[in-house]
Amino acid sequence: MLRSGIKRVVLGMSGGVDSTVSAILLKKRGFEVVGVFMRNWDGVDETGVCTADKDCEEAERVASKLGIQFHVVNFVKEYWNEVFTDLIDDYSAGLTPNPDILCNSRLKFTHFHDHALN
Repeated sequence: MLRSGIKRVVLGMSGGVDSTVSAILLKKRGFEVVGVFMRNWDGVDETGVCTADKDCEEAERVASKLGIQFHVVNFVKEYWNEVFTDLIDDYSAGLTPNPDILCNSRLKFTHFHDHALN
């Protein structure tokens, strides 16, 4: 246990290896882990599939298997307004943007952080 007395950790879960291993390690160290999937996109691809739905299902399956709480938080509007529109503007200006950087600073370290604290 950490000296600060933290017992509960809210973990962003994608259903991938990194967040799964993080959840396992945190549980092994005695933390109560709450998995949260950030829904940042709600569109379908050219085959009619929304990959975010599959990712969310996988994250929920992992959380269930690990016996941890799981929640979905909808940041579709925030992603569109704070990340995607800038990406389009940058492409239009001839730049090669990296939306992950904007997503980290504008969603994960702000909206997700605020969600986790509540």
